[in-house]
Amino acid sequence: MNKKLYSLKKIFFLTALFGGTFLFAQTKVTGTVEDVNGPIDQATVNVKGTNITTTTDADGLYQLTLEPGKYEIIVSKIGEPTTTQTINVLDENEVSLDFFLQSINSETDLSEVVLIGSRAVGRTQLDSSTPVDVIDIKEVTKDVGQVSLNQILNYVAPSFSSNTQVISDGTDHIDPASLRGLGPDQVLVLINGKRRHTTSLVNINGSFGKGSVGTDLNAIPTSAIKRIEILREGAAAQYGSDAIAGVINIVLEDSTDKLRASISYGGNLSRNAEDNFDGETFQANVNYGVKVGEKGGFVNVAGSYDKRQPFNRQKEFTGTIFSDYNRPDLYPNPTGKDITEEELARRGETRADYVSRIGQS
Repeated sequence: MNKKLYSLKKIFFLTALFGGTFLFAQTKVTGTVEDVNGPIDQATVNVKGTNITTTTDADGLYQLTLEPGKYEIIVSKIGEPTTTQTINVLDENEVSLDFFLQSINSETDLSEVVLIGSRAVGRTQLDSSTPVDVIDIKEVTKDVGQVSLNQILNYVAPSFSSNTQVISDGTDHIDPASLRGLGPDQVLVLINGKRRHTTSLVNINGSFGKGSVGTDLNAIPTSAIKRIEILREGAAAQYGSDAIAGVINIVLEDSTDKLRASISYGGNLSRNAEDNFDGETFQANVNYGVKVGEKGGFVNVAGSYDKRQPFNRQKEFTGTIFSDYNRPDLYPNPTGKDITEEELARRGETRADYVSRIGQS
C-alpha cells in the first residue's frame, strides 16, 4: 500500500514538472494569403470565436499558434471577398494552411473606402485610427434643403461651420468656412487628393476669419461631387500646418453612361420676410460621363446654374439719425439735440430712406 502511494506521489510530481508541456502543447499554423495578382499584405487572419488575430506581411505570410482542436480560420481584406477554412490541429510542431482570395467583381460597392488619412506601413502607427467623415453628396442632397456646398456641409457635419456674412465687403459673396472653430485658412481643401487654391479675397470688417484667406467651396458645383471626406484629428501631422483644423477632400464624380440632373428651389417663408417670402434660391444641376478607351479612362462633365435673391432683416431705425451737429447753420452752439424729425421733414424724406440692408446679398 505504501509502495502504491509512493508511486502515485512520484507520478504527480513528474506531472507537475512536465505536465505543462504535455497538456498544453501548441502547434504553429503558417501559410500564405494570395489572389490572382500574388501575395496580399495586411490581410486579417482571425480564428472564429476567439480573439486570436494576426495580419499578413508584405509576402502574404501569416502565423498563428493554436492548441490542438478544430478551428475555423477567417481571412478578410478590404476590396476582397472573405474566405473561410476549417482546420483540425493535432499535436504537431507545424501545420500549413494557405488561402486564395477570388478577385473582386466590378459590381462590389467600395464607395466607403477613404482616400485621405491613410496610414502606411513604416510611416506611422497602424494600431491607431483617425476619424474621417464620409459624406455621400447624392444621398445628402435628397434630404437637405440646401443648394450650396457650404450649407450642405453645415447641415451634415457637426464640426463644420459656415454662415452668410453681412456688411463685410466681398465676403458677402464668398462665405468663409471653419472646421472645429478655427480660421478659414487653417483647413486644407483637397480635390481628389490635390490641393485646391485659395481665393484672393482677404476677409475684412467684422466678418468671420477677419484677416485670413480661405477657400471658396461654393465655387465647386455639387453635381461634380461624388463624396466628401472630412479628416480632423491628426490632419496637421500628415498634411502640414495649414491643416491644423483638418482636411476636406472633395472626390469628384467618375460615373459613366449615367445622366444625373436635379432642380432645387426654396426661400424664406416668414412674417419677417419682405412680402412674407424672400431670399429665393434656385439651382439646376446636370452631370454626365463617357468612357474613354478600354483601360478605365473617362470624361465626366458637370454643370450648375445658381441664382440667389437677396433678403433684408433690418427694421426701421428708431434712434437718432440727425442731431444739431449735422446742421452747420446752427453753429457755434450745437448741443447734440436730436433733430431727426425736423430734418427729415425739411428734406422731404422718411426714416425708410435711411435703413441699411442686413441680410443675404
